[in-house]
Amino acid sequence: MLNQSVKILIVEDDPDMAELICDLVEAEGWTPVTAPSAEAAQTLLQRETVQLVLVDHNLPGLSGRAFAQRLRAQTDVGIVMVTAAGSATDRVLGLETAADDYVVKPFEPNELTARIKAVLRRTHPQLRHEREVEREQSPTELRLGEWSIDLGQRRARCLADPTRTLTTAEFALLEILAETPNIPVSRSQILDRMGAETERFVDRNVDVLVLRLRRKIERNPDLPRHIQTRRGKGYVLHTDEAGSSP
Repeated sequence: MLNQSVKILIVEDDPDMAELICDLVEAEGWTPVTAPSAEAAQTLLQRETVQLVLVDHNLPGLSGRAFAQRLRAQTDVGIVMVTAAGSATDRVLGLETAADDYVVKPFEPNELTARIKAVLRRTHPQLRHEREVEREQSPTELRLGEWSIDLGQRRARCLADPTRTLTTAEFALLEILAETPNIPVSRSQILDRMGAETERFVDRNVDVLVLRLRRKIERNPDLPRHIQTRRGKGYVLHTDEAGSSP
């Protein structure tokens, strides 16, 4: 899978913050590696290849900004500064000296992952192409209980009751889950894929949307067979052909 090839270095001296960011990175399917200081990060980069570096602004020893400048002089890897320094001056200096983007603590998880994805798209344009290849290889026709789903024609038909339909948002959610059947998709990934809808959605809205879709396609929404929850990972789609019982 594409995301499994993305390794992200987290340079953060606060263990709790480092753990939080690691959890967010893993939830997206990326691989996190950590370093508590710029010096440790430099040593790690001698043996590890990463696609993006998240670096805290205020590090012990060599500062995050100085580390980012040094890193930029050596490589074009994507750099995102993560810091509690939120003044306009700090932002401008961070971006002008080295960073591709800047996130201020405390940040919303969706904001951080969205900025990471944006930098990855700019610095590794081939990732977008690989994602399109994955989409082309995904199934175009699904059978979910009484429902026949044609993703190519963007049609959903209930065989037992043709008057039943899916809303645009419900079908969009189904499309996102169907791109990687049997593999969990995180809430933040769903929000990101909703595109223009992202600004109107929050994590709780995703849960509500999943509940609405379950009520339409599941025989028993309380014991879903097709759209299942994976704690800490998101939602996963099982078709009749490849489904598994909860």
